[in-house]
Amino acid sequence: MTAAESPATDGQVDRPRLVGRDIVTGYGSSEILHGVSVESHDGVTCIFGPNGSGKSTLIKALNGMVPVWSGAVTYGETDLTAMGPNEVVASGIITLPQDGGLFPNLTVRENLRLGGYTVSDKSVVDERLEAALAAFPDLRDKLSSKARALSGGQQMMVSFGRAMISDSDVFLLDEPSAGLSPTLVDDVIDQVRTLVDHGAQVVLVEQNVRAALRIADHVYILAQGKTQFDGPATALSEEDELIELYLGLE
Repeated sequence: MTAAESPATDGQVDRPRLVGRDIVTGYGSSEILHGVSVESHDGVTCIFGPNGSGKSTLIKALNGMVPVWSGAVTYGETDLTAMGPNEVVASGIITLPQDGGLFPNLTVRENLRLGGYTVSDKSVVDERLEAALAAFPDLRDKLSSKARALSGGQQMMVSFGRAMISDSDVFLLDEPSAGLSPTLVDDVIDQVRTLVDHGAQVVLVEQNVRAALRIADHVYILAQGKTQFDGPATALSEEDELIELYLGLE
């Protein structure tokens, strides 16, 4: 069964939006990815692997931050392979940086509205802002507060809300729970599911495998720049050797 034919969790056909095919890339003369393929499946697509396996490099290849030496990246009918990050964002794909990427001296409202910087119609941005606040209601009373005054969990909400206002439908997340307390990790996992509930496909690179597996629909496992596993998250229960070898779980 191919990825495009595999059933989605809601009983509909899983139709990947972002597709990377046989990606080879790296830095300088050092090749990091050796022909990796990945697709954004309905729900949450998790990319796991040990440090140095090429996970973050794969995200950067998908969002245009690292040039693709060979292979291809497509979004629907659009070829993104040679595009820069700004063009990728304009196409409908957004990356949430590990630290949230907020401007600490701007208010919550100002940070959120930056998600609509490519939208010329102010009323459209207003509508999307309301949708983001409906998804993250704790932010409504914080709109006039500086971002630096927020808790870690609230800052992540602003980051996720700003991404929603961009109206992207594929989100690339590179280890959003890094350095967070266990409680905040749970908050991040909940926020990822909120994105999915609003129609997005999420590609999540995450070192906290146990937490991410709670929301994973499809999983890729990388090691040494190559794909070691590609399949539904439910299949991992039958892949004990892979889990132990590549994820360090017992």
